[in-house]
Order: sequence, then structure tokens, then C-alpha cells
Amino acid sequence: MKIAIYPGTFDPITNGHVDILERAMLLFDKVIVTVAKNSSKTPMFSVEERVAMIQETIRHNRYKNVTVESFDGLLVDYAQKKKAVALIRGLRAVSDFEYEFQMALMNRKQANSLVTVFLMPHEKYTYLNSTIVREIAQHHGNVKDFVPPVVLKHLKAKTSHRFT
Repeated sequence: MKIAIYPGTFDPITNGHVDILERAMLLFDKVIVTVAKNSSKTPMFSVEERVAMIQETIRHNRYKNVTVESFDGLLVDYAQKKKAVALIRGLRAVSDFEYEFQMALMNRKQANSLVTVFLMPHEKYTYLNSTIVREIAQHHGNVKDFVPPVVLKHLKAKTSHRFT
């Protein structure tokens, strides 16, 4: 069984993330979406809230070969523990490439058997990221086209706003 890890902070998960996940599902027998506990960021949602939103998105879309977990520590250690053969990373634009390339090389140095697979989202999601979604939501802008329905519900609760 070929297992891939799709890591990220997913604060919150967006339709772009879901698009990458759907592409990864076509390539691997199992995809583990892993919510990173990133101490360098101040998230809007707790790790538990992010895991729950992703799990509900997976249930809503009836994905069979996807699980959701959280992790803390080195990604390569987590991936090896899960017997993963690949890490999934999304590339939206050229600006993502330098950082992702550097991380892929560092991960390869630490775990040579672990491959990083770069997937591009549909072009309609190339401008989309969680930071932009959070900022628009915090300023009471409409984000319903950018996130799964469950995320919209949670954003409404966090920002005390009704999106039209």
C-alpha cells in the first residue's frame, strides 16, 4: 500500500487544499492529511478544530482513502512512522517553489526513501491561501467560494459574521 502524507497547518482548509487532496487520492492508496502544530504561527483555529473541519470535509465528500491526524516534530520522522512513501505539497505559483524546493531537499537528506510530490491546484485556486481567507473573513468579507461549507460555518462563528 502506497501511503502519502499531506502536511500543512490548514488554518483553515481551503478549496485549493481540497483540490490538491483529490489529486493526491488518484496517485496513492492512502493519504494522511496531517495538521502541523506550528509554533511560529498564531492560528485562528486550534489543532483540534482544524482536524475536525478536515474530517467533516472528508465525510461530506465521501473520501474513502483519506485519514486526518495531527503531529508535532519533524515531518520526516512522522512520515517514516506511518510508513509513507511520499509527501504531498501544493505549488500555486513560482513564489512557492523556492521554499518548497528547499524543504524537499532537506527532507530528502533526512530520509532518502521519502519522495516529495509537487501538485498544482486547478488554476482557479492559484491565488488562494489560508492567510488570505482568514483576513477576508476577519474583515467580514465573503469567503464562501473559497472554503468547504463546514469551514464557512466555523469562520462565521469565529468572526461573528454572516457571509452572503
